This record gives sequence, C-alpha cells and structure tokens, in this order.
Amino acid sequence: MAIHENLLGGPPPTLLPDDPGPRELLASGTDAAEVAARYPTSSLAWARLADEAFERGAAVESYAYARTGYHRGLDSLRRTGWKGHGPVPWEHEPNRGFLRALHALARAARAIGEDEEYERCAGFLRDSSAEAADVLG
Repeated sequence: MAIHENLLGGPPPTLLPDDPGPRELLASGTDAAEVAARYPTSSLAWARLADEAFERGAAVESYAYARTGYHRGLDSLRRTGWKGHGPVPWEHEPNRGFLRALHALARAARAIGEDEEYERCAGFLRDSSAEAADVLG
C-alpha cells in the first residue's frame, strides 16, 4: 500500500522533511549527545539518547531525553501542517525520529510507573503508525 493512500477519508499522512545530517552522523558512530547538541531539533538524536539511557537502566534520564525528542517532533509535525491527528508513516524515514522518541517516551513512562502516560503514548504511536508500533514494540 502506498503511504499516500487514504481510504478512510481522514487526514493525509504527514511526511516530515528530510534532514539527513543527524541520521548520517549517528550512523557513522558519532556520539548521540554530540549530534543532539549540533542538531537540537532532531528527534532521532534525542530518541537515541533515550535508548542509550534506558539500556543503562537510567529510566528517568531516558524519559527526559524521550520527552525532548517527542516535543521536538511535535514541533516539526505542526510546522508541516499536522493538525494533531492522522498517520505519520514509519515508511517515510524522516518520520522515524519522532516515532522512535514517542516509543521511547512510552517505554520510559511505563518503567517509572506513569501508567496513564504510557497508555496515551502507546496509543498515540499505534494511531500514528501501526507499523512503527509493531517494529519498535
């Protein structure tokens, strides 16, 4: 199915503009904190920091990084015309930073006992991209 297909009559998919800089630096092994400092609007860099903190067992730190990436992603989505709902396809690679940050926020919220936040974020992720929820789940 094409990512532009909309059979339900809802809002069209939101496709964030591509900014390959953070993705390329992270892929080259550059420290995620350095990438976040250089590209502070990159949800992908913040999501990577959240993942690294979570893997170290630092759930509160992971939550903070994920929340930053999530809010940076919301800002980007709104600048692109997103109205607060509708698909944010995983297939479109520039969307993955936001979706990863949203997943990391749900995971960290669950780890620190923020059950309502976990439910809200997990539902938002699935509503935005069922594929992302499955891949990241």
